[in-house]
Amino acid sequence: MAKKAKADSDLSTEEKIKEAARKVFTRKGYAATRTRDIAEEADINLALLNYYFRSKGKLFEIIMAEKMQQFFGVMEPMLNNTSTTLQNKIERITSAYIDLITHNPDLPLFILSEIRNSPEHFLKITGKASALFKSVLIKQIQEKKPDRNPLHFLLNLMSMCVFPFVMNPVLKKMGAVDEKTFAKMMKERKKLIPVWVKSMLEAE
Repeated sequence: MAKKAKADSDLSTEEKIKEAARKVFTRKGYAATRTRDIAEEADINLALLNYYFRSKGKLFEIIMAEKMQQFFGVMEPMLNNTSTTLQNKIERITSAYIDLITHNPDLPLFILSEIRNSPEHFLKITGKASALFKSVLIKQIQEKKPDRNPLHFLLNLMSMCVFPFVMNPVLKKMGAVDEKTFAKMMKERKKLIPVWVKSMLEAE
């Protein structure tokens, strides 16, 4: 029982540190974050943080890997499914991304800030994402539109899902939307985005 209690306590402390790190890295970025900032956010002493995670870099890699898995993992079940049409994949990806970011609103800003501020950290853990470019999804886009780089359509799809969440705080400050209106818009976009992407793919 004592060993189990310690294991639960360790897990709780480790998750507490990781949650604090997610908040501080999102708010300040990797370069500006100090381990002391994370310890203060987690309400623990610095020695305890160093006991669980040897360095800021190691902790960041763990957090970033989790964020990347969340972000790109949405596509994984659909990428190489040969039994679903391109349109069905687009509909599923759209719905999954909007649901994911609705429940993790800081996710896009975290990833975008690190792409801009620490591309070397980003590149170290994007190996899985590279499989996207050899996927059935990409082949289906190429078959539909052989004269266009498929990245055009993929980037448009992801941008239409993600960018509204990036702009959400600004839209709210401007008085353009409130929480209820924004949620309604995102629900509508689940249906609209696949229609828009289909139009792009069919355009000459």
